[in-house]
Amino acid sequence: MFEGYTTDGFHDEMFLPDGSPRKYCEGLLERFQHIPAEDFDTRRAACDSHFLRQGVTFNVYHDNQGTERIFPFDPMPRVIPAAEWDHIETGLTQRITALNLFLHDVYHDQQIIKEGVVPAHLVENAAHYRPEFRGIDVPGDIYVHICGTDLVRGDDGEYYVLEDNGRCPSGASYLLENRNALKRAFPAIFESSGVRPVQSYPTDLLDMLHYISPGRDIDPVCVLLTPGVFNSAYFEHSYLARQMGIPIVEGRDLVVRNSFVYMRTTEGLVRVDVIYRRIDDDFIDPLVFRKDSVLGVPGLMEAYRAGNVGLANAVGTGVADDKAIYHFVPKMIEFYLGQEAILPNVPTYLAVDEKDREYILDHLPELVVKSTNESGGYGMLMGPSASKEEVEAFRKKIIEDPGNFIAQPVLAISRCPTWTEEGMQGRHVDLRPYIIYGREIKIVPGGLTRVALKKGSLVVNSSQGGGSKDTWVLSH
Repeated sequence: MFEGYTTDGFHDEMFLPDGSPRKYCEGLLERFQHIPAEDFDTRRAACDSHFLRQGVTFNVYHDNQGTERIFPFDPMPRVIPAAEWDHIETGLTQRITALNLFLHDVYHDQQIIKEGVVPAHLVENAAHYRPEFRGIDVPGDIYVHICGTDLVRGDDGEYYVLEDNGRCPSGASYLLENRNALKRAFPAIFESSGVRPVQSYPTDLLDMLHYISPGRDIDPVCVLLTPGVFNSAYFEHSYLARQMGIPIVEGRDLVVRNSFVYMRTTEGLVRVDVIYRRIDDDFIDPLVFRKDSVLGVPGLMEAYRAGNVGLANAVGTGVADDKAIYHFVPKMIEFYLGQEAILPNVPTYLAVDEKDREYILDHLPELVVKSTNESGGYGMLMGPSASKEEVEAFRKKIIEDPGNFIAQPVLAISRCPTWTEEGMQGRHVDLRPYIIYGREIKIVPGGLTRVALKKGSLVVNSSQGGGSKDTWVLSH
């Protein structure tokens, strides 16, 4: 199966530079080597059939090939040894703690700004900063309840944080279904490999929602608020609601009366205590944010300010995952916790800074340039693979609006063996672990490994042609 496989000088998740397997991958490799090619293809097809039957899809906007697609899945898992996962888990716990302290600070005393650690203009000009909510307290001072932090591994073997997704992070449903598909296709291999389970995620998510309820004597009523069936992540919304056993609702299903939120049902209005919202701030309440939104709930912010409904994640969390603010997270960790960052950032240049901007403009063909207000791989320049025209177009954009761009060096991110029509080949991967912050911080062991299926590509987003793998965290 791995005949002719080469690492090509990249850090490989399964093989050492000399071609020998990493110690913790030896057992897995041995088991897969004994599967005939035809049998492997049959099992791989079974995974695709599972996704088809379960409706595991995602939507791509503005695509003439159609919107709804089966999520591409590669059956060769990515393996993380126990000690390595302990390091990741500790670093993620440190990071989400600091991000929540930062959010409480910028919406209250703003000490980190007053002491000059984070420039005021970067916070005030961040697209997702909500000054309307300064002084508003949230349950337990927790703003980011669900976070999907994207990690990449450099050629030095070190994990780097690429970005934090603290608004409405998606992908957890694919993590769970990847595991279900692989367990069905390769049950003997899975059961003999000592892999930590991930099935607790929906239960942990529901426990967190209960924890942030404003508090009543009865069990809290929780709902998942979705923009609707045409949203790119609607499969996930319905999947997680079903797994948690809570209603999935659209804005038109909710109504606010006397600063309380109610759900319309066939038996009348039912009071809602907690909303797991998968709608961005801009669309959540047309009386406060975008007036033209038909997705949100008029008056929701009134109930939220009054403390009569809990929201996960809280309003205004987007300022913490702004791509310019990301640059300062290691300084936040030092400022609030008195610690060095366990998981380092990717070196980042801010176009709004004159010295950094000069460097960016002088080295555009060598850098990755990102818009601070885009996600999903959009609004991005991959300098080394861009045409001269694309580079010059971005140069003009940066000069016209420097506050909207950051730049980073191109990392030689790690690769993982991936099935292709030509056999097993290395493809670049990242890792998105999911952190739940309620009564305590819980991190599902592993996360979503996204893989760039196109040869040589570094872009792993599903909207840009990427797929995913199951992530196996081994027990101690």
